[in-house]
Amino acid sequence: MRQTINGADFRRLIISAAASIEIHKQSINELNVFPVPDGDTGTNMSMTINAAVADLKKAEDPTLEKAAAIAASAMLRGARGNSGVILSLLFRGISKVLKGAAECDGVLWAKALQDGVDAAYKAVMKPAEGTILTVARLSAAKAAHAAQENSYFEFVHQAAIAEAKTALANTVNQNPVLKKAGVVDAGGKGWVLALEAMLLALRGEDVTVPEDLAETKPQADFSDFSDEDITFTYCTEFIVNRETNRDPEELRAFLQNLGDSLVLVDDDEIIKVHVHTNHPGTALEEALTYGSFVTVKIENMRLQHTEKVMSEQELQPKIAPPEKKLGAVAVCAGDGIASVFKDLGVDGVIAGGQTMNPSTQDILTVVNQVPAEVVFVFPNNKNIIMAAQQVDPLTEKRVIVIPSKTIPQGITAMLSYDPEGSVEANQESMTQALGNVDTMQVTYAARDSDFDGHQIRQGDYLAMFGNALFTTSRDLTTVLKRLAEKVRDTGREYITIFYGQDITQKQADKAADIFAKTCPNADVNLLSGGQPVYYYLISAE
Repeated sequence: MRQTINGADFRRLIISAAASIEIHKQSINELNVFPVPDGDTGTNMSMTINAAVADLKKAEDPTLEKAAAIAASAMLRGARGNSGVILSLLFRGISKVLKGAAECDGVLWAKALQDGVDAAYKAVMKPAEGTILTVARLSAAKAAHAAQENSYFEFVHQAAIAEAKTALANTVNQNPVLKKAGVVDAGGKGWVLALEAMLLALRGEDVTVPEDLAETKPQADFSDFSDEDITFTYCTEFIVNRETNRDPEELRAFLQNLGDSLVLVDDDEIIKVHVHTNHPGTALEEALTYGSFVTVKIENMRLQHTEKVMSEQELQPKIAPPEKKLGAVAVCAGDGIASVFKDLGVDGVIAGGQTMNPSTQDILTVVNQVPAEVVFVFPNNKNIIMAAQQVDPLTEKRVIVIPSKTIPQGITAMLSYDPEGSVEANQESMTQALGNVDTMQVTYAARDSDFDGHQIRQGDYLAMFGNALFTTSRDLTTVLKRLAEKVRDTGREYITIFYGQDITQKQADKAADIFAKTCPNADVNLLSGGQPVYYYLISAE
């Protein structure tokens, strides 16, 4: 039985833990009860801890203090979603305890686990039972008790694992939603897998990712590729109205001979195409024989590759010197929504949202580019708030997070933004503004679920009102009518509808008409948001 671990051991433990989470990330994702597509727990935890693996592998013979510091720093910057942030905080607390230590025995490890728990709890405003926090807290307490009996690292770590597994099994009884679904907490499961994989590495049975399972990278390294690897130069995307009787399969066959990476989807009204080709004009001319264009986008992938590589070769992050007192950045997806935020005065936009939670580093990079002393951040998603809150200690700028949970909340808050006002007045007014808007979101069910009294099937249309599930249906029109009736009953006067990238102008006009007829006393404004995942984002004030 191992008495202590050193820097090389700690590095192996983290790499093994990361491999286990990577292998099991999909099964962790499937524990997520809420059926809305999201930046899933397993994916976020895997990307967070693998950020540490990348840096640890570059370190030559690190001391224990150095290995722990590298892991904590990389995870903090790579943290994605609430689960990833909590994981990074657990290791930040561990790193602080291991500072100055050449080796770690069971007594020191128990203290490190407890400090990790303390760091995570401090960051969560309202800790709930039946989560990764519960599992980590109880396992750390058991480790402390075991350390009084035996000071060997392996003995203490074994005790922590045993208690973590017991605590995980009990999460189903602590959280009503988990109990109804009959599953354990996803984040807690990830922590148990990490602890178990660390023990295996300690015993020389390191967990490794199979060759046929690609390891998650926090960010693609485009310098590994040459633009010679790009066979077809132009990424061509378009939507065309179906105005003739021509069979879309004929267009598919034509485009297959013109390029690669072809995706063609059609219904009774439109044909949507994505293709890589050297002859986008030819593709568009053929598409015109089916009807008129709704949207067209052509991008030069060779040029994008060159710009990306040049950007990644910048050795030092750029920190813009302050030219003004206040600045703002917002997280959002969709060109239309990004334009709205820019028109309202944000200095930078961070691409992200549902299914693609940006990391703390992603947010930090954009914050540093704002030429202001104080930067307000609008996460616009409840799963991004914690990642945004980790930015402030990483930059010389002062960062204030306005806890917007939806795009409409962020837009409403920005309407209260006064770039010439004081920090305190802006923070107060924008935070208060979050409660002045009702947010509705229409998306699809990512999985079958029995949630909050709704029997949900994968592919159902889902409507959220605020952060609660409002209604479901196999018919999108039915969902929109129910939302419109809800808005009418609340007496709101201004309705803004952002339609997503998968919605045609004709479909969007129909949605606006439903709200206009149902809410005759309200002003209805329709805008192209271009957002993925959500067919409609709707605000009512």
